[in-house]
Amino acid sequence: MAVKSIQYMQHTFDISYEILNPEAKVDLIILHGWGSSKSIMKNVFSPFMDSFRHIYIDLPGFGKSTCPIALKTSDVSRIVELLMIHLNASKDIILGHSFGGKVALLLEPKVLVLVASAGIYVPKSLGIQFKIATTKVFNFLGLKKFRSLFIASDAKDLSRPMYDTFKNVVNEDFAHEFGGYEGKALLCWGEDDTATPLSSAQKIKELIKDSKLQVYKGDHFFFTSVAQDISVRVEETFLETVSH
Repeated sequence: MAVKSIQYMQHTFDISYEILNPEAKVDLIILHGWGSSKSIMKNVFSPFMDSFRHIYIDLPGFGKSTCPIALKTSDVSRIVELLMIHLNASKDIILGHSFGGKVALLLEPKVLVLVASAGIYVPKSLGIQFKIATTKVFNFLGLKKFRSLFIASDAKDLSRPMYDTFKNVVNEDFAHEFGGYEGKALLCWGEDDTATPLSSAQKIKELIKDSKLQVYKGDHFFFTSVAQDISVRVEETFLETVSH
């Protein structure tokens, strides 16, 4: 594991990363989802794809990386890009889970691997809408101590910059960005995912011209049990770009 200090927006971000198979010629960047870390992704994917140079990154504010200010997904993507420049890493293949999928998309790799990616806006249920409205009322009345009862589980126990980042990114609609992606995409999804439902995958497949969708049994973290199959498909997808 290593840490690189990245200067961005007049602040310093200490970004933790780890490289496996350092002599490999093809780069595979692997990005985790919200609330996760590079160590989880490494545990899942490191046994496979040994012909690629694996680069696992803790996104700002997660794992061992710092985040001193509130960010948008575009900011996170730029910070990752600055790290990649430091590492002399190419945009051969970028795999992103959930929130990491949006970051991966903005980096515009040759091969984009979206694992239960966020980015398609899903209307909130009435229950969630009620929580949002109630939280705003409590804040307006000065009853912020009750706020924690209504905060999304993904936003609890966050620092102020990370809570503001969460608010910035949670409802982003990346339909336009998916539609503008011109590389080759592999979509891997769990059929029982409720965080990023299968309907999102189907919408993304419609938006990205050169894309394939593979559906697996399981929920938002289905990939932990089918990493080998995903890895084989990633290798096959990359080989297709080389042969054309």
